[in-house]
Amino acid sequence: MKKVVLALLLLVNAGAAYAQLTKTDEVKKELQTENKDTVLWSHGGSVNIGINEGFLHNWPAGGEIASLVMNGVASGFLTHFDHNNIWTNNITLAYGLNYTYSNNFVPRKTDDRIDFTSKYGTKMNNSKDFYFTGLFNGKTQFTKGYNYTATNWKDTANSAFFSPAYLTLAAGMEYRKGSDISLFLSPIAARDVLVSRFYTLQSPVGAFGVPYGKTSKFDLGAYFSGRYVLNINKNTIFKTRLDLYANYLAKDRTDPTGNVIKDNPGNIKVLWDNMFTWKATKYLGLALGATFVYDNDVPYINKTPETSSTPPGNNLGWLQVSQVFTLGIIYTF
Repeated sequence: MKKVVLALLLLVNAGAAYAQLTKTDEVKKELQTENKDTVLWSHGGSVNIGINEGFLHNWPAGGEIASLVMNGVASGFLTHFDHNNIWTNNITLAYGLNYTYSNNFVPRKTDDRIDFTSKYGTKMNNSKDFYFTGLFNGKTQFTKGYNYTATNWKDTANSAFFSPAYLTLAAGMEYRKGSDISLFLSPIAARDVLVSRFYTLQSPVGAFGVPYGKTSKFDLGAYFSGRYVLNINKNTIFKTRLDLYANYLAKDRTDPTGNVIKDNPGNIKVLWDNMFTWKATKYLGLALGATFVYDNDVPYINKTPETSSTPPGNNLGWLQVSQVFTLGIIYTF
């Protein structure tokens, strides 16, 4: 009899635990589109890894004899809900390498990004969707970047880890509709650009907006960051993000050679990031991403290779573009 009672108690407890877990999962799903008064942690994300390989032998049409392209994009979020307070953390990591026979399989980067955002918000009085929010954002890269069109490109590194690094600290108001929609606006946002002196000494105008021979540049301005997630269906998701920054301190300056570098608060810095993912099976699918950047501190320089051909995208001018297509493993959590 005691064994029967014990078994029944275990079943009741297991059922209660399962019901609580199910309820928690339901609340987390509702938190994607609604703001609720609750206390819990929520997390999720995805990892996309793609590998493309090619081999040719005695091929009349010609082409690269052997090539291998590997790229990966990982994104995730961690959010803590505490009644009227919300702490959200988002991170995006991307890296890609290209190996070809004609280049002796020396790897060349195709993508390299680190982007982290942390926000803490307190709900405004008598408001359901508006929060007083503080935000921190940091952007940099993993490894050195090179101008592969140069003859001795190994000796012409133009960027590296934390060179540059863009650090933004802002306070303002956020409109939030669950985790799928976030619109943050700050009238006072401090922004620091960090870069090694090695890179600012390579040009009389400095690098990444940091003056010649300096290692940092401080900006103070207005900042907007908008994020939107569209769950098209169970296996298809589109994510987009738009960041805008206007520097109140922007003004014309003169480089060591006497050239005037034009700038003003109207030169708004723009970042527009997009990612489309589709899962064909539990672990296989595709991801298509495109990032567009406009920054007056990184002017367009016509770096034509030492050939008669024109590099693709040469007519885009100052617009910075990064596009990636990954067909391979997709893991969501």
